[in-house]
Amino acid sequence: MASNLGPAFAYTVVYCKDVAKSVAFYAKAFGYNVRRLDENRKWGELESGATTIAFTPMHQHETDDITGHVQTPQSRGDRQTIELCFDYVDIDAAYKRAIENGAVAVSEPEEKKWGQKVGYVRDPDGNVVRMGSHVKS
Repeated sequence: MASNLGPAFAYTVVYCKDVAKSVAFYAKAFGYNVRRLDENRKWGELESGATTIAFTPMHQHETDDITGHVQTPQSRGDRQTIELCFDYVDIDAAYKRAIENGAVAVSEPEEKKWGQKVGYVRDPDGNVVRMGSHVKS
């Protein structure tokens, strides 16, 4: 008997200081289209294929008491337990665009032994974003 409980990965939520600013940054720096930005500026979404990248404030009275407070890195040497990863056909051009639009350089794209070219940046809130080429089979 088939189950209706199979999940679809719907959202990755990025907690940020300023939803409108983060949505605009990700759209410009990484090339995404804005799907939605609520009037109250407490929720924003980018079109990214089957999964939505969503943005919401770090502190929310609606959920902080239920799920806890968002923990942020204490220094630039720390990072979250999750990172966003974006693949591009032309990783060098994508990395350059990200830096020109406010991303903080961490490491320029370099070839990895598994056949992917990978670079890292941070967004305005300090979140690590991995930018890579498509992995060749």
